[in-house]
Amino acid sequence: MVEKITPRHFVKAKREGKRIVMITAYDAIQARIVDEAGVDGILVGDSLGMVIMGYKSTVPVTLNMIIHHLKAVLNASPKALIVADMPFLSYEVSKEEALRNAGKLIKLGADAVKIEGGSEIIDIVEAMTRIGIPVMGHIGLNPQRYLIHGLRLRGSNAEDAKKILEDAKALEKAGVFSIVIEFTVSEVAAEITKNLRIPTICIGSGPFCDGQILVFHDVVGLTTNPPPFARRYVNASEIFGEAIKRYVRDVRENLFPSKEEYYTMDVKEYEKFKKMIGST
Repeated sequence: MVEKITPRHFVKAKREGKRIVMITAYDAIQARIVDEAGVDGILVGDSLGMVIMGYKSTVPVTLNMIIHHLKAVLNASPKALIVADMPFLSYEVSKEEALRNAGKLIKLGADAVKIEGGSEIIDIVEAMTRIGIPVMGHIGLNPQRYLIHGLRLRGSNAEDAKKILEDAKALEKAGVFSIVIEFTVSEVAAEITKNLRIPTICIGSGPFCDGQILVFHDVVGLTTNPPPFARRYVNASEIFGEAIKRYVRDVRENLFPSKEEYYTMDVKEYEKFKKMIGST
């Protein structure tokens, strides 16, 4: 039996110098594909707001949306660590509400939850880890707070860089088992990685973290406007589009379905049926 990956495996990978690979996925098919490809972790991310729902940001995403997609990913029974994002206002109102919402995700089968923020959410992180909820931190660019801070590159000046490093240290002390560093200059990500005992996972923050994460749709070329730091490994949008065009053509020219793609009645039963309905 293949061993299920847990938060402990992430920490062990850091100690052993093994690179961690994560991908953000939203349904059973995607989860099966990436798990069979050998990723270490799958994030059910609130980026589903833009990628799946077509929203302009992650802000409208609800806990119920995360739950819906988490269930779909879990149905693939992946070996990979499953991390569920906690969307905007699912953990900020109070510690009690944060614990209740995180608990729902863990009870459903998530191996961990991820929350955005630094020193301002330390009490929430401590409350979660204290009762046994594994937490992945998220610093640098925080998409849930784009209305205040924008979607700008983080860590470009010394003051901002120092703040991000301090947030990382505070999160580690509070008990997170790993930290995502998003859209932050590589020098800062490197310093954070060097200063922490827990693994760092980069997205748009350079090659010096302990691992990397990208969105499934960006990797396979299904995103119309992917972020500048994403690498497209295949143009699935073009492949899918061509397949659908061929399907449209075959239906209109009566080339689909072929005899191999439908079923017929026994001749005697068909004759009996026609007599029953008075058909000639």
